[in-house]
Amino acid sequence: MPEDDARPSGAKTWEVVVGWVEERILDGRLVRGSMLPAERELATQLGVSRAAVREGVRTLQASGVLCPNVGAGATGGTMVAGEPHVALTRMLRMHVALANFPARDVTQVRVVLERLSTSLACAHADDGARARMREALNAMDDDELTREEFNRFDTRFHVAIARAAGNRLATDLTVAIRESMRQPIMRGFDEVADWHLLRSQLRSQHHAIMSAIDARSAAEAADLVEHHIWSAYEAMPRLH
Repeated sequence: MPEDDARPSGAKTWEVVVGWVEERILDGRLVRGSMLPAERELATQLGVSRAAVREGVRTLQASGVLCPNVGAGATGGTMVAGEPHVALTRMLRMHVALANFPARDVTQVRVVLERLSTSLACAHADDGARARMREALNAMDDDELTREEFNRFDTRFHVAIARAAGNRLATDLTVAIRESMRQPIMRGFDEVADWHLLRSQLRSQHHAIMSAIDARSAAEAADLVEHHIWSAYEAMPRLH
């Protein structure tokens, strides 16, 4: 007999699997690190096919809720992960590409989040976190970097600040938005009229932000990061 014998009318079989996992996460029976039953066992419990279990698991993996446990077999090695930034980044990247979220709208939200995360980083960043920021900062000072490499270290710098904030939700949202804008920013870099001038301005702004974080000057750091984001946006017509 399928567990609970309560499949919603009209539900696709893989949705039964998703609903089963969701219900148990919400009521605390599944927590981060919990293992799902083996594929065959779960299919029997829910009265669905093993293919439906696989589809439901894939859906939840794409959402950052589940992940495979390396070294174990198929679904029998599926673990509750709780990695929201994975799903947020994927969703935002696609919707930005489809122009469902215009770049200006994303940038406005990014400013709000990065002001918060930068302010929090001033209070919470330890030596290791600041070292990771400086590593990305110093890498961007290399004149031999390609624009793509510069963009990668630029992203790494902002992500390092977000991760130093000590607020998991703010961090995950900030990381997702910054990662979703990586390709639009890259295209903006490629099309900017004077790349060397823009690169010099971005470097100077990054160093100023880093200095404010080192000084634990939250208000100054927040203002600097807002100015930095908007000045970069205005310098790249591709984003408008």
